Amino acid sequence: MTDWTPKVVALDIDGTLLKWVDGQTEDYETITAPVYDAIHRALDAGAHIVLSSGRSPHGMTRIADLLDLPREEADRLWIVASNGAVVFRYPPIDVVHEETFDAAPAVAAVLEHHPRALVAVEERGVGGYRVNRVFPEGELSGEQLITEVDDIVGQPVSRVIIRDPEATADDFIELASRLGLHGTDYVVGWTAWMDLSPVGVSKASGLQHVCDAIGGLTAADVLAIGDGRNDIEMLQWAGRGVAMGQAVDEVKAAADFVTDSVVDEGAAIEMSRWFPPDA
Repeated sequence: MTDWTPKVVALDIDGTLLKWVDGQTEDYETITAPVYDAIHRALDAGAHIVLSSGRSPHGMTRIADLLDLPREEADRLWIVASNGAVVFRYPPIDVVHEETFDAAPAVAAVLEHHPRALVAVEERGVGGYRVNRVFPEGELSGEQLITEVDDIVGQPVSRVIIRDPEATADDFIELASRLGLHGTDYVVGWTAWMDLSPVGVSKASGLQHVCDAIGGLTAADVLAIGDGRNDIEMLQWAGRGVAMGQAVDEVKAAADFVTDSVVDEGAAIEMSRWFPPDA
C-alpha cells in the first residue's frame, strides 16, 4: 500500500483514542498530544476524520470538542454513533440517518437467563438513558431515568445496552450464540456488556452512509482503527483496518494490521505512518 493515502480516517474512541481506566468517570477523557497532533496532520492533508463509536451521540460530542473538531470555517463533523445505528453531523447534533428495531423479544430472551441484568436505552433528544436499574458509576454518560423494562423497549429503538455485573463477557458470548437473537444483531464488549442493534447495522454500515453522503469515496479510501468486538465489521470493511495492540485475538484476526496498544499511542503511530510529522 505504498502509494495509498487514506481519504477518510475512522476512529473508535474508547480503547483507541482514550485509555480505559478501571472505575472510570468522565475525568478519564483526555486526548494525548500525539493523538491530537496526528488527527490534525490528517486534516492538514485533506483527509476526513470520522469518529465511530458504540457511544450515544451525546457521549461523542465531548470527544469532538476535546479534539477541536470541526475546525473553524470547516464543514461540520461526521460522526457514527450507537455502533452505526445513528449517523449525525456536529455541531449542533443533526441526525441524518437512524436505524431502529423492535428490541423487546431479544431483551426478554436475555433477561430470562440473566434476570438481574441492567437494561438501558438512550434518550436521544435529552442525552440521558432510560434504565431498569442504575448502571455502575462511569459506564453511562448523562442522567439515568428508572423505567420499567416493558416501557424501555415498548417502542422501536436504535440500540439497547444489557449489562450484568455478575457475569462475564464469555457468559454473554455463549448466551448470544445459544439464543440466536433472531431479528437482532449483537456485540459483546470487554465485560458482560451486550449492545443489541438492528440486523445489518454496524460501524461499517454507518461509515458507508458517510462515504456515500460525502460522495466520491469508497471503503477502499478508509483507514479504520479500533479495539473492540464492535469494530470487527469496520476493520474488515475498510481499505485498511487496524486493530489496537490490546485488542482480543478475534479483533486482531479481522484487521489488516495490529498497531501498538492504546497505552503506547497505537492510534497516533498508525496515523503517523500516513501523515508523518515532517510531511
